[in-house]
Amino acid sequence: MNESVGFIETRGLTAAIEAADAMLKAANVEIIGSEKIGSGLVSVMVQGDVGAVKAATEVGAEAAQRVGELVAVHVIPRPHGDLMKLMPKQETKQGGKSS
Repeated sequence: MNESVGFIETRGLTAAIEAADAMLKAANVEIIGSEKIGSGLVSVMVQGDVGAVKAATEVGAEAAQRVGELVAVHVIPRPHGDLMKLMPKQETKQGGKSS
């Protein structure tokens, strides 16, 4: 894996959706997953080149704070290839799991 991975964690779905929308609009990144953790915590994960992920998570964090509670922001540049094994599997539009 040559791309960076960025994470934003919020309390509440609305803030997570706002952060995801802002990240996608701000930089050339793609969403690779989201996870409802419990107790209202929601994480959104994006990937792209290092600069794009850093820019996206900064903008996403600001957006999340405007509408809800930001819990954490983190960027991992050049993560180990096995890191993707920890990412939650996402539902495809057809209802099956994506890989």
